Amino acid sequence: MDTTALANLLFPEVTETPADLEQRYPPRNLPEGARVCRMAPSPTGFMHLGNLYGAIADERLAHQSGGVFYLRIEDTDQKREVAGGVETILDTFSQYKLPFDEGATLTGDSGAYGPYRQRQRASLYHVCARWLVLQGKAYPCFLTEEELTAMRETQAAEKLNFGCYGDFARYRDTPIDLIKSLIDSGKPYVVRYRSEGDLSKRIAVDDLIRGRLDMPENDQDVVLLKADGIPTYHFAHVVDDHLMRTTVVVRGEEWLATLPIHIQLFGAMGWKPPKYLHTASLMKMDGGSKRKLSKRKDPELALSFYSEKGYTVAAVKEYLMSLLNSNFEDWRAMNPEKPLEDFPFSPKKMGTSGALFSIEKLDDVSKGVVSRMSADEVYGELTAWADRYDPDFAALLRRDEAKTKRMLAIGRGGKKPRKDITAWSDAKTYLSFFFDETFTPDYTLPETVPAGAAKEMLAAYADLYNPADDSGEWFAKVKQLACNFGYCDDMKAYKQTPENWPGSVADVSNVVRLAIAGRPQSPDLCEVMQIMGPEMVRQRLDRMMGAL
Repeated sequence: MDTTALANLLFPEVTETPADLEQRYPPRNLPEGARVCRMAPSPTGFMHLGNLYGAIADERLAHQSGGVFYLRIEDTDQKREVAGGVETILDTFSQYKLPFDEGATLTGDSGAYGPYRQRQRASLYHVCARWLVLQGKAYPCFLTEEELTAMRETQAAEKLNFGCYGDFARYRDTPIDLIKSLIDSGKPYVVRYRSEGDLSKRIAVDDLIRGRLDMPENDQDVVLLKADGIPTYHFAHVVDDHLMRTTVVVRGEEWLATLPIHIQLFGAMGWKPPKYLHTASLMKMDGGSKRKLSKRKDPELALSFYSEKGYTVAAVKEYLMSLLNSNFEDWRAMNPEKPLEDFPFSPKKMGTSGALFSIEKLDDVSKGVVSRMSADEVYGELTAWADRYDPDFAALLRRDEAKTKRMLAIGRGGKKPRKDITAWSDAKTYLSFFFDETFTPDYTLPETVPAGAAKEMLAAYADLYNPADDSGEWFAKVKQLACNFGYCDDMKAYKQTPENWPGSVADVSNVVRLAIAGRPQSPDLCEVMQIMGPEMVRQRLDRMMGAL
């Protein structure tokens, strides 16, 4: 076979060589040990938890080492692409504060190693494919869809591996005259790699999580370029990762089976492959057993789920980091105030089996994150969320900014801050008693307090109430109220001999709490009333007395 003639026939417009591309995209000038990592999603319009899970690992590996984190858009499959898909990707990573040093942007590209959209890099793939043809390592294949279907049916019937290899690779040694006549006749074709692999032979590959992997060679003649000249993922990512000088590829374990193909293609081009890091799949418990998170079954797989619920970005990232590195929770317990970026992320602390995702555990993490935020920070994030998802609630929050911040400040700070809010969608219920528009009281009394007695207690408390009281003065009056109605004002004494009293000071204070907050639990009631002001407090007392 005259491979030069074949290369010229298949790629008449290509004049560059891989050596020219090496000059155009030289090795990066980075410190020793610096890692170059990429996030390379497809613009399908669906950003999922796995995207973020891998991106956090990419960003930490790159920036922790003084390297580069870049965004590449893998848009070779136009059937899956949706309008606005790139914007969704960029918005998501901006929201989750994962800063790209270079890559695709809304207005084009930023960086010296572009284009950063694969469909704009077609000429680069053609240069490399032409070179493989020149080396006798690639060829045109004219198998039709019908022929491929028949091939798979034969392989299934004979219990053979699926794919184009050996005798099934019918166009491997087609004479150039026949190739030319087929092309001249308009017959579509793909360009396949000519594999010399043997399944009986093994290759050894080092994975940064899994260590040394022993895998069979690839014997498949995989497609490099599709009939429209656009590359497959297999070929595109090999070319791109080399020319963009990627040093570590983070991807899901579902790609492990294709690793021999990719290592083979790097070798065929004469390039050193990057290090690979195959992350464990995100799993969940379902009926007593673990399974992978599913787009069809699990709404929590979509990143939009967390935006709509109002989980803080910090909480989602912290929880995913706890799944990525087994020592993160201990580090966070020792360093509650440090930023996530201070954590020494390491592939050595990543697991190889499925990472178990739990909404309940995320909720625990989220409560902790929100509790450590200042009232100003909570106000800013909560109102931004409400503006988008609950405008009526946003209007209430913004009606008196200073007052709302006082509400949000209750119980913040100190060694044991309150953990009332899990996500911003919880805040409306938590704060509902502060606003007449959302106040829906439940006046279910303690069993120890009859309705008539409760009404009398509230009337007596209205006479005792002084908006200038501090918490000590306030509670002293509640104790006085308890004594006036024959209830025990000492909880220790009450617990020892409860039969001596109809109830305790806790029951009396709960009657007041029901009137003010409409619920048996609330933040510090004295502070709540100070924020409400005397007019609202008296209205609330009157409202419950009227309802009894």
